[in-house]
Amino acid sequence: GPSPLTGSPPQALVDDTEDVSLDFGSEEELALRKAKIRHPLATFFHLFFRVSAIVTYLLCDWFSNSFVACFVTILLLLSFDFWSVKNVTGRLLVGLRWWNQIDEDGKSHWVFEAKRVPTVAASTEAEARIFWLGLIICPVIWTMFFFSTLFSLKLKWLALVIAGISLQTANLYGYIHCKLGGQKSISRVTSRFFVTADVPKRQTRRMSGDRTEEYGKTGTR
Repeated sequence: GPSPLTGSPPQALVDDTEDVSLDFGSEEELALRKAKIRHPLATFFHLFFRVSAIVTYLLCDWFSNSFVACFVTILLLLSFDFWSVKNVTGRLLVGLRWWNQIDEDGKSHWVFEAKRVPTVAASTEAEARIFWLGLIICPVIWTMFFFSTLFSLKLKWLALVIAGISLQTANLYGYIHCKLGGQKSISRVTSRFFVTADVPKRQTRRMSGDRTEEYGKTGTR
């Protein structure tokens, strides 16, 4: 029979262990893919504030006769939507984030980040679809409100509509830049790193070449 040290049972045990680990990984990945909405609260608030602002704008004349109250309510909803989409829902639903920072010299810089996690991205396709649909459709609706307000000569609402377009278009632009410009920025930083790393090598080679030439001249004298 086979030896207990070199026989087939330990090999069979190793094979069984490998099979168990592979099955465990596939089951975990399958469970993540089945979880279509992994962040229900973030998904809800991604649509709540912006849809509430649109509904309030359409129906505010039915609820209140005060223009100031409607104006302030809609503006607050738009502000809450801008903050939540920029700082919370984009990071949780699609792994994107953008912000502005000021360096020590007082210069303003826009930073766009994209998290690259394929497993999580594949498991949140429904969330990503909801995120991008809400991000694109709502600015289009506010643009339609702009033309309807302009043509109907309701100029008192024009400032509010422009604020809605500006706030939601800013988020749309920022996340599109994160999505499409992430790879370009990474390649740009990588190429810049290799260029800066190559400069000392060139200088070292040039200095060594000069020293060799100088040594050759002094040797011939």
